[in-house]
Amino acid sequence: MTENSSATPAPASDLPTQYTPADVEGPLYERWVERGYFEADATSEKPPYTIVIPPPNVTGSLHLGHAFEHTLIDALTRRKRMQGYETLWQPGMDHAGIATQNKVEQQLAGEGKSRQDLGREAFIERVWQWKEEFGGKILGQMRRLGDGVDWSRERFTMDEGLSQAVQTIFKKLYDDELIYRAERIINWCPRCLTAISDIEVEYQDDDGELVSMRYGDGDESIVVATTRAETMLGDTAVAVHPDDERYQHLIGKLIKLPLTDRSIPVVADAHVDPEFGTGAVKVTPAHDPNDFEIGRRHDLPTLTVMNERAIITVPGPFEGLDRFEARSAIVAALREDGRIVAEKRPYVHSVGHCSRCGTAVEPRLSMQWWVKVGPLAKAAGDAVRDGRVKIHPQEMEKRYFDWVDNLHDWCISRQLWWGHRIPVWYGPAGEIVCVGPGEEPPSGEGWHQETDVLDTWFSSGLWPFSTLGWPERTDSVAKFYPNSTLVTGYDILFFWVARMMMFGLYAMDGTPPFSEIVLHGMVRDQNGKKMSKSFGNAVDPLDWMDKYGSDALRFTLARGANPGVDVPIGEEWVQGSRNFTNKLWNATRFALMNGATVEGGLPPAERLSATDRWILSRLGEVTAQADALYDDYQFAKLSDLLFHFAWDEVFDWYVELSKSVFQAGGQPAEDARRVLGEVLDVTLRLLHPVVPFVTETLWTTLTGRESLVIADWPEDSGFRDAAAEAEIATLQRVITEVRRFRGDQGLQPGQRVPARLHLEGTPLAAHEPAIRQLLRLQPEGENFTATATLPIEGAEVALDLSGTIDVAAERKRLTKDLAAAEKEKAQAEGKLGNEAFLGKAPEPVVEKIRGRLRKAEEDIVRLTGQLAKLPQG
Repeated sequence: MTENSSATPAPASDLPTQYTPADVEGPLYERWVERGYFEADATSEKPPYTIVIPPPNVTGSLHLGHAFEHTLIDALTRRKRMQGYETLWQPGMDHAGIATQNKVEQQLAGEGKSRQDLGREAFIERVWQWKEEFGGKILGQMRRLGDGVDWSRERFTMDEGLSQAVQTIFKKLYDDELIYRAERIINWCPRCLTAISDIEVEYQDDDGELVSMRYGDGDESIVVATTRAETMLGDTAVAVHPDDERYQHLIGKLIKLPLTDRSIPVVADAHVDPEFGTGAVKVTPAHDPNDFEIGRRHDLPTLTVMNERAIITVPGPFEGLDRFEARSAIVAALREDGRIVAEKRPYVHSVGHCSRCGTAVEPRLSMQWWVKVGPLAKAAGDAVRDGRVKIHPQEMEKRYFDWVDNLHDWCISRQLWWGHRIPVWYGPAGEIVCVGPGEEPPSGEGWHQETDVLDTWFSSGLWPFSTLGWPERTDSVAKFYPNSTLVTGYDILFFWVARMMMFGLYAMDGTPPFSEIVLHGMVRDQNGKKMSKSFGNAVDPLDWMDKYGSDALRFTLARGANPGVDVPIGEEWVQGSRNFTNKLWNATRFALMNGATVEGGLPPAERLSATDRWILSRLGEVTAQADALYDDYQFAKLSDLLFHFAWDEVFDWYVELSKSVFQAGGQPAEDARRVLGEVLDVTLRLLHPVVPFVTETLWTTLTGRESLVIADWPEDSGFRDAAAEAEIATLQRVITEVRRFRGDQGLQPGQRVPARLHLEGTPLAAHEPAIRQLLRLQPEGENFTATATLPIEGAEVALDLSGTIDVAAERKRLTKDLAAAEKEKAQAEGKLGNEAFLGKAPEPVVEKIRGRLRKAEEDIVRLTGQLAKLPQG
């Protein structure tokens, strides 16, 4: 048990009768910020604890996914701050290249303009203006949630310091020959007019068509199938497996390509699956990644047949058509030419779409800048394999290894204007010069800078160290790198986590960017369905915060946070959490009104009652369990533990058991007030990281101290009393059993009943006042007649119900209910005994009837027992 330093608590009257979150949360958060509680000192001698915020897009607003993630991070950082760590939660935003440029282009379109009308410099200036006026909405919403970030360190991926970091690492990678320029197949968005990475492509099942068509004629013909008939204009070969006997006579020969004046070769390639379809595939090296590799192996020409907007550029009848228009027109022309062998519609197949705008992605041959990821990805995999970085939950490691062990080179160039412009200059004679920070770019006639910008994930991959001032060796880099923990969704394990691992290990001399990666799931609706505006189930977390308070939302999210598992959430669950914050408020207010205090040390254990020793023993155990669960990132189990301890054990049992002690007065009452103060003090501190607003208000009122944010984290007192726990468990069983009997007899909760208690020789004797108070049992009178006797736990509770219930009416009611239960049992047994019925009925129907039988049997036992306990007469 611990000692508390003296303090001057506020009177209970300082707490309003009802908790109104809107009156508390905003002013309280601003006070925390003004007092600098969340600011991290790089010169401190305290051990560091660092978490970076997954930078939200500058275009974004707070959604439930953000609220979920931020709740978990805030809980971790608040606890570490209370444990004495120099804690940094690094805030900031991502410039969101494609999304932000789209926003401003839409704004310009409303004015009848395009970015080309403004020119590059003026357009970028316009984006900065948009960012200042509309961007960063989420930052204010983070304050509403209670995020304990260090606002003095707020960063933006396009600010001057981070831009220098981007240029520095690009130059380093280029000089180390880990960045190169090459023509490769990339994912192209015809709407955003830029390349996008593999992980920015979202696949969905689309209704398309599968068309089988014949190339060549007679014995020298071959049938191929495609879902993208328009790409046949760029075919430069047909490929078959070298061992496929059906096509041996065609390998090496030329066949006529329909609708063109070209002939193309039949090549043998082991990539082809002879068991799939006809065993022959058309090869379009400029418009398919697999075909591109076949083309490289066989030195095939590459023919680009569409422009950047997916418009056909091949001279002829299809020129100028959109790809989808051309698809229909080409199939019609092939049909007219007698080349169609089979058509299947609809043909459901997986199609990649741009994650930003939803447009179907077009594989396209393009000159782009690439990162050679092989050595970087190997280092990222090794850091997890050798234990330098741990992934929680551990089963997610396989997904991580599957990704980094099979990572393709990363296309980092984007055909945008908003973003980090690639620091490469081209000369008139084909020269290429990469320019680092502080270096003068080449000048003179014919020199020009690359127009592309870098993938947004390139700059956010530097986030764990660029935000600390790298490439300068700042105090913050020395203090807070590597970061302690990364908390993020499993959905961006590949988008962001792998990038940070590769860049952190590379830039920081083999030191990983963080020690632990904690992966959480996605927030879904209460039925487990993905939240989406199109589904009509999307929720604005601000609405729930306005209605129920930020603590209620946070606690609901934390209670669902099992590691790596998706989190279902519904409004009624948030309402339930609001009820919990109200319970905390009301119970603490009652305790204060009854003199609960943290003044002075705890009384010696030998002077305390069994009830006091029981709750202190449970408090020590719960503190130890809470610490273990925090350390293991088991937020759901932690929240459940604290919920049931506070509500069930402290408020529903200890406070209730102590009421009779308070009424009796004397030293036991004074001891109970001090114990109650201790229990509330520790419980509020344990809960604070998850529900910071209500706990801060209650704790400062209870203790008179400055703030929970900077209070000490509670430690396990080590006090355990197994005997007291067993004694109170017995008491709880007695009270529960008598309450159940009262309910069965139809007594109202507040209805008083005469009772005679035989507790002699049991540990319950000392608890008679509490038993009588909690069970509404009044002393026996002169005319007391025991109409019901309950032997429980070695004691006996005799009750006189003669004046409290109409025995005849109650017997009639119970008899009627018993007859109904017996009838239900007979009907269920009849159906379950009918072989014909069992042979035809679906299993769910049969199981439902089994359930009805079980319920009827339970009701019969219960009702028979209640009838037996009724007074005779």
